[in-house]
Parts: sequence; C-alpha cells; structure tokens
Amino acid sequence: MNWEELSAHLQNLPTPDPRFAKRMQERLDSLAKPKGSLGRLEEMAVRLAGITASTQPEMVHKRVVVFCGDHGVTEEGVSAYPSEVTGWMMETFARGQAAINVLARQAGAEVKVVDVGSKADRVPKGVVNVRVRPGTANMARGPAMSRAEAEQALAVGWKQAETAKEQGVQLLAAGEMGIGNTTAAAAVAAVLTQRDATTLTGMGTGLGDQGVRRKAAVILQSLRINQPDSSDPMDVLAKVGGLEIAAMAGFMLGAAFYRIPVVIDGLISSVAALAAVHMAPQVREILFASHLSVEPAHGIVLEKLGLTPLLDAEMRLGEGSGAVLAFPLMDAALRLSQEMALLSELGIHSQS
Repeated sequence: MNWEELSAHLQNLPTPDPRFAKRMQERLDSLAKPKGSLGRLEEMAVRLAGITASTQPEMVHKRVVVFCGDHGVTEEGVSAYPSEVTGWMMETFARGQAAINVLARQAGAEVKVVDVGSKADRVPKGVVNVRVRPGTANMARGPAMSRAEAEQALAVGWKQAETAKEQGVQLLAAGEMGIGNTTAAAAVAAVLTQRDATTLTGMGTGLGDQGVRRKAAVILQSLRINQPDSSDPMDVLAKVGGLEIAAMAGFMLGAAFYRIPVVIDGLISSVAALAAVHMAPQVREILFASHLSVEPAHGIVLEKLGLTPLLDAEMRLGEGSGAVLAFPLMDAALRLSQEMALLSELGIHSQS
C-alpha cells in the first residue's frame, strides 16, 4: 500500500459502535454484583464491545507484534548497550527465549517479529524481513530518515494489522526492540507534547546520571538541528523518530481501520500511539494502556493520550512485555460479562 492509499483510508477510520457498548453496559449492570463494582474491568468490557461491534466479544486469538529497528543516534553514546544487541535479541525472539516469548506463552498469545530497520547482518529464520533501511541515520547530525522512508515504515505496520485481520487475530499488542529507541521516543514525545526534552529523558537500558544528561543534550541538539514540525507527525517521525516507531504508528492506524483492539506497552509504543492519534484521532478509541513505565516521559504521553494504565510494575523492558501482562485482565473482563449470574436469577430485580 502506498502513502496515497493509506492516507485515503485514514479519512474513513471507523469509530466504536455505541449501541454495542450500551448493551454491554446494560448486561454488566444486570449481573449479580453492585453496579460498577468491577471498576476498570467493566470499562474494558464496554470498550471492547464497542470496538468489535459485538455484545459477546471474543479475544481467543491474541498476537504481539515486535517491530525491530536500529538507531544511528547510538553513535552519540546515548545507550548502555551497542547496536548489535538488536540483532542478538531478534535471534533470541526467534528461538522463543526472550521475556516477551515467555510472557506471551503465559498469556496464550503468539509472538510475531518484524525487522523493519535493524542493522543485523542476517535476519533470523521466522523473523519477517521488511527492512526499509539498515537503521536510521544519526539524528543528532541530520534527519533520522527521509519522509518517504518514514511513510514506507508506516505502511509496513499497517500491513501487519491487515494480515492480523486476515488471519483472524482478535487482540493485538505493539512491541519493539531497538537499541537507542528511548532517545528517539523522547525526542518525538518532546515535539508532540510540547514539553521540555530534558524532563522527558530517562535511563533507557540503564544509563547513570551522567549518561542521562548526555542523552538529554543529544536530544536537544537533534531537535535544534532538525526543527521537526509539531503539526506534521510524519515530519516528526522522519526527522527524529525510528523505523520501528513509525511502523508501530502504522500498525495502530491499521488496527483502527480493521476494528482490532491494541494494547500498547511502554514509552516507545505509547509515543507511536501518540503519533498515530495525531494523524487520526479515532485511533485512540481502540487503544488500551497496559502499564506505567519508569521512563519519565511515559506518564506524560499517556496523559496526552487520555489513557490510564492498568498496571504499575516499574517495568522498562519494552518488547511488548507489559502489554501482554494486560491480556489476562481483558480475558477476565469478558468472561465476567458472559458467565456471571444475573441479579434476576437471584430474585433481585432492581438496585437502589
């Protein structure tokens, strides 16, 4: 799909069907419990009914898609690990031995790994190779990529949502892997939230205080050199973003088009979500925030999105690890709505 076709689709994104959301709320209110006593679980069930346009949504087929890409800005010493780790982790994903593989198995979800922009010498068997370019350029010296490359990465993500729809996937999570991507994410967040980049910069994979200060300085330099346009999210992604970040934005746009709910993970996927929402505000309606990362920018980005995380586990791994932890909660929300007894079955016909 080219950019013109994708742009046309963005003008026709569906929104949740309020009729099914209303019916789900009525169903929940009729269950053998005080109204609203299941809190966020009820909210999830109502939202899922609206998104899927069903009074009995099913989330049996779950998938987390891990988008991988490298970042030229690592040349500036902004990460505790070398870029080679991205390729090594793709190998680990392919063997089913990474944290996301373990957590996805526990949640009954499959893992799909997509190389949209790594610098790895080879792409492991089982990893989808749709590499736009081998890593971004160093954004501290110029644009991370061209606008055309950012658009191509966005289309890669959209295609993954389309494929998920074709394969009957009912619930998605957005994950990522890319050494240096917290630097790019903080830069994108600074532009789209209009906040000071210094306050948004965190430790990433494990930087100390001096490393965090250097990282913040590099982000400020990148913003000064590239002057990304806050009113144009594609310009922001191209100048200071990442290939996997653009792909995740496209993934969420596509999921909105195909009415598939998406659970976002930590800072990186949340920044991608913010970019997607800037392109098409309707996308927000299919997003669920899984957890609050320790990255300082994450809470600010979630607030901008208007999403409240389900968990606060002090995580900062990425990969989609926090997102799949939310899957069982969503399963629980739907099973409660479908399997609990009704008040009327207990001889109770109204609640004061």
